[in-house]
Amino acid sequence: MVARITTMFEERMSSEKQLVGGGTEMIESSSLKSHVNHQIGAYYALFLVMAMGMLGTVLATNLIEFYVFFEVMLIPAFFMLAIWGYESRRRVALLFFFWTHVGAVILLLGFLSIGLSVGSFNYADIKAHGIPPHVLALAAVAIIVGLTVKMASFVVHMWLPHVYRASPTPLNALSSGAMLGVGAYGFFRLIIMLMPGQYEHFALALNIWGLATMIYGGVMALVQDDIRKLFAYSSISQMGYILFGIGSASMLGLSGSEMMFVSHSLGKVILFMMVGAIILQVGTRSITKMGGLAGKMPITAVCSMIGALTLMGVPPTSGFMAEWTMFYGALQTALQQGSMIRMITFGLGLVATVITMAYVLWMIKRVFFGKLPEALEKTKEANWYVTGPMMVLAGFSVVIGIYPDVFFNQIIPFMKGLVGV
Repeated sequence: MVARITTMFEERMSSEKQLVGGGTEMIESSSLKSHVNHQIGAYYALFLVMAMGMLGTVLATNLIEFYVFFEVMLIPAFFMLAIWGYESRRRVALLFFFWTHVGAVILLLGFLSIGLSVGSFNYADIKAHGIPPHVLALAAVAIIVGLTVKMASFVVHMWLPHVYRASPTPLNALSSGAMLGVGAYGFFRLIIMLMPGQYEHFALALNIWGLATMIYGGVMALVQDDIRKLFAYSSISQMGYILFGIGSASMLGLSGSEMMFVSHSLGKVILFMMVGAIILQVGTRSITKMGGLAGKMPITAVCSMIGALTLMGVPPTSGFMAEWTMFYGALQTALQQGSMIRMITFGLGLVATVITMAYVLWMIKRVFFGKLPEALEKTKEANWYVTGPMMVLAGFSVVIGIYPDVFFNQIIPFMKGLVGV
């Protein structure tokens, strides 16, 4: 962020210098140091408000609290994108705000229909009294649509690639690692727990929708040159995995879906840190202009490979246990129900994992291996502020992959009660 703020300051000063006729004369409203300090202060304030919104959404005890914090989470992201983003940042910020706000408003309609019919917005009261049948289906559809907009699922995903392309890198990491997953949390909290009957009716549709999102996101990621757009479509695909697991309607599938969110967060944040390191050290986001960086940035390359293995679901990373559990649960449901449609979605889901491997390995090969371009001969490893956190997160992924019971001992008993096992 310091590098981005400094670049923006220098561009503004250069523009003002040209306005007064060039030469050595330049208008300076403040020194670079004070400008950076002021901007970084504003950035961290917005960052903390966004974190507060995410925590508030998870800790909410009624529907109105959920909605308020859901919106609070989006407002700081809008300003961070509009102020420090790249290229058409203000237009993209408006696009982001429009789509996410549309999803939130649809969600609110579902909340209002539930609260007004039950007479309370509290989760406990809704669970105790039940939702009247005449509003149940409408509320469920509204909540599902609102949450899938937030998760950038297939059909309602159009906003996410533009946002990732224009966002500052920390916002990319936070959005992919946590913000999108709040939509997945909403499915567990609002649909599965409050409307178990409706969840059973919609589970197969969610399973198919997740499959379509997995495949579409993976195929689109394969053809990207901008590394940020590649990860944008990768995030769409990964949210598809989570939605696929949610639609499995089984204890293991739901547990795997939850772990998939944790695993996705670890792997994707590592890779976004890689993007930040490359932008700082190389100065480009074009994959075709890179190559051979493993020799110049070995720590980044190793951590990125662990992040890539996590996304691909390869042992000993957390991604392997998440995918194994999720797909096993999906297959279990297909066999128990004798559903040919679920068997087909299971098979195509395995095909989607091959697509994921293809775009991740293709990206790693083009960035870190092959011939090093002459322009990158002087490239150095990123500093410890960048590589240190990458190493810690890579370690977490391996530890959870080897000892998955750290996660499963907590979540599986809950899921057993949730699905009535």
